[in-house]
Amino acid sequence: MPVQRLNHAVLYVRDVERSTAFYRDVLGFRVKVEIPGRAVFLQAEGSTNDHDLGLFAVGTGAGPSQAGRATVGLYHLAWEVDTLAELARVRDALVAAGALVGASDHATTKALYAQDPDGLEFEVSWLLPADLIGDDVRAQAMAIRPLDLDAEIARYGAQTRGGLGVSVPLPA
Repeated sequence: MPVQRLNHAVLYVRDVERSTAFYRDVLGFRVKVEIPGRAVFLQAEGSTNDHDLGLFAVGTGAGPSQAGRATVGLYHLAWEVDTLAELARVRDALVAAGALVGASDHATTKALYAQDPDGLEFEVSWLLPADLIGDDVRAQAMAIRPLDLDAEIARYGAQTRGGLGVSVPLPA
């Protein structure tokens, strides 16, 4: 059977308590297992997975990641939210934390880009449901525009379920 989906990601961080607080307070992750000062395993709020994110402490003397600048490595992780209202809530939390570094409209994906306390980049996005992806949207798919989240909410509705028929199976 082929790979189905990403089960979890593990990040090396300088201070596991600081990173845990960030992912908990800003993105709503909850602690599932903790090895004090060394590691923590977190579950996303809407997940039934055992854990979605592992954080392993490497110490405060660790230098910044050089991935993409001087070494190969992971660019970012992307998490999906179910509504534009939730994307707006996350945006506000990221702004309050001083973590938001960008927001892009990829036609079928509305994306926020942020950095955690160690400067590791991640994305939080809402995906257009399949029934709203017409030829007009497909024609814009390769363009990247600044995200006007308020305009997208006015266009699609704050509570429209994202990803249906794309990343989320359609109800039977």
